[in-house]
Order: sequence, then C-alpha cells, then structure tokens
Amino acid sequence: MPKMKSNSGAKKRFRKNGGGDFKRNASHRRHILTKKSTKRKRHLRGITLVSKVDAKMVSRLLPYA
Repeated sequence: MPKMKSNSGAKKRFRKNGGGDFKRNASHRRHILTKKSTKRKRHLRGITLVSKVDAKMVSRLLPYA
C-alpha cells in the first residue's frame, strides 16, 4: 500500500505535543495590526491547543504526526 500524503497547509500550522494534543498559533496576528489594541495582540501571542472537536480532523490531515 502506498504512503499517505500529509496536508501541506496543516504541516505548517499544527504540531503534536507530548500528550498527543495538537498545538497551534492564534490567528489575526499577521497584518493590519495598527487598529488592534495592545491587549488584543498580547493575548493572541501565545500557543493554544486545537479544540477536541477539531483534533480528529487535524489528525486525518497529518497521518504521521
């Protein structure tokens, strides 16, 4: 059986941590930052986990993660 392909976009966006959960960066931090408040940008800075609802979909996109 041939190897399965990983989704190229998902490879760049998600990483698996030690507990088996997927971690991700927050969105809305790329451009048009002048109108966003400092507090809003600061809260978007950290890494968060993918929700349990979406984790199954991400694991399908990354079969070897």
